[in-house]
Amino acid sequence: MTIDIRSTGAPKQKPDDAAPLSFGVYTTDHMLVMEWTREQGWGQPSVIPYGDLSLDPAALTLHYGQAVFDGFKAFATADGGAALFRPDAYMARLNQSARRLDMPELPVGTTLAAVERFVDLERGWIPTRPDSALYLRPTMIATEPHIGVKSSDRFLFFVIASPVGAYYAEGFSAVKIKVEDEFVRAAPGGLGAAKTPANYAASLLAGRRAKSEGYAQVLWLDAVERRWVEEVGSMNIFFRIAGKVITPPLTGSILPGVTRQCVIEMLAADGVAVQERRIDIEEVISAHEDGMLQEVFGSGTAAVISSVGLLHYRGKDYPIGDGTGGELASKLFRQITGIQYGRDEDRFGWLAKVPRVE
Repeated sequence: MTIDIRSTGAPKQKPDDAAPLSFGVYTTDHMLVMEWTREQGWGQPSVIPYGDLSLDPAALTLHYGQAVFDGFKAFATADGGAALFRPDAYMARLNQSARRLDMPELPVGTTLAAVERFVDLERGWIPTRPDSALYLRPTMIATEPHIGVKSSDRFLFFVIASPVGAYYAEGFSAVKIKVEDEFVRAAPGGLGAAKTPANYAASLLAGRRAKSEGYAQVLWLDAVERRWVEEVGSMNIFFRIAGKVITPPLTGSILPGVTRQCVIEMLAADGVAVQERRIDIEEVISAHEDGMLQEVFGSGTAAVISSVGLLHYRGKDYPIGDGTGGELASKLFRQITGIQYGRDEDRFGWLAKVPRVE
């Protein structure tokens, strides 16, 4: 495979690796791009200097929302190298999203090889500070200019990278979550299982309102009855009730989180079965009132594992534990990050080393 590489002539100033990193503030020197046309399929990938995209004002992505994206991370490992965490799983999810929006699937082998070469070129941007990483944002957009609803005949795939720290300002400290029972994120048969900008646009108003009230995120309920727990805006959700771990099932309106699957596999390996079943918000509240709600935590690429220290539902706060983070969440966070940074044995085969190209 040939990858065209055009290095920048004006490198950016890197952030101080000794200082905490905000999430999503910086971008690296280069980006990976690849184009698709209905006549020729995917072209060769190129790594080019980071810069603006040129789009026709009539590009279909701007008018009809034909776009998907994903996000995964590269880590500086304990042996001095760099590794991607479960890139194959993220690529599979990106292709699943593409299928749902009638977009072309990416050739996995070619694309991941190009991503590895891109990360190798940006190796100096991978932060070494604890709990930091290089976040990769693969994106595909419809670029054909056309006024009228149709699937595009042209697409642009690109990957940008950003050195990041903790997603939430609280770090691993427990976050406060508001249960949203007015707005909905996704409906059955809709786009909920796809990682597409439309889902996030639907969440913005509720999210802003929640933050103005002092909550980090919202917990979404189902679109039909407004009673079944689905997911948090940036995480899948888990409950530990009376010693049992429960998470909502993937029924089409919930994003199939890669970190969610890591949690399920890790707990199974430790002899803890996770119940994937529908859970009513009233069941959660009742468990809290009965003293049976031991822990609530979220899982996601950006935050990894985030304890929930308080749920707010219909005007009432429900503190969880002592508000500092649960025992199981803390254990999972240590286990997952231990693998990601190469500190612990990769017993599941989740790390993909980034080869050096001299």
